Amino acid sequence: MTAPLRWLASGWGDFRAHPLPSVFYGVCFAVMGWLIALTFRHAYAYVSALVCGFLLVGPFLATGIYALSRQRENGEPVRLVPTLDAWRPNVGAIGVFSLVLTVILLVWARASLVVFALFYTSEMPSVDRFLEQVVSLDNLEFLVAYACVGGFFAALVFAISVVAVPMMLDRRTDGVIAVLTSLKTFGANVPAMIVWGLTIAVVIGAGFALWFAGLVVAGPVIGHATWHAYRALVE
Repeated sequence: MTAPLRWLASGWGDFRAHPLPSVFYGVCFAVMGWLIALTFRHAYAYVSALVCGFLLVGPFLATGIYALSRQRENGEPVRLVPTLDAWRPNVGAIGVFSLVLTVILLVWARASLVVFALFYTSEMPSVDRFLEQVVSLDNLEFLVAYACVGGFFAALVFAISVVAVPMMLDRRTDGVIAVLTSLKTFGANVPAMIVWGLTIAVVIGAGFALWFAGLVVAGPVIGHATWHAYRALVE
């Protein structure tokens, strides 16, 4: 049960040891968040769906961060440039897996809009009114339904990807083996996986709460920690 905290501490250690290349990826995460919020600023139903989508496609987006941790673990010079195309040696498997994550993200976005439509049948409330309802729990049924649907997609992606992308990067395995290994790892370590999943949600959620600026640190730290989780769980 304490293993996720060790992974998080190791991820923080990687970040502190080589902050500049890690921050580069963190800035990319933050900029993506800002662009999504700006583009869909008048359609917050899309914003909420796409922001949650960060957690769904995060395993692929963090590929370069895994490569940074691998460089440090192997005693190599930690350099940003080689990690920018770390996916290239296994582009087929990682590409197909990223496509699967993208499809799940699109299905989640549609499901999210359906939930909004079911509970706001006349017209969507203003952003301020919606946030007021969230804070005051005025529309508790909507919040529960949205959390349940989002939780289903998050659990699905987490189970199939908890070690998949680091494994494909490190061992150049195909996507099927990586996904099966993730599912096996998840099933064999359910308590630790629950704690780890909640830890990811809390840390990334804190990054969102700071208007995405927190992702500059939170994103890389979780990425580094995911590498250490893979190394600890997969022999």
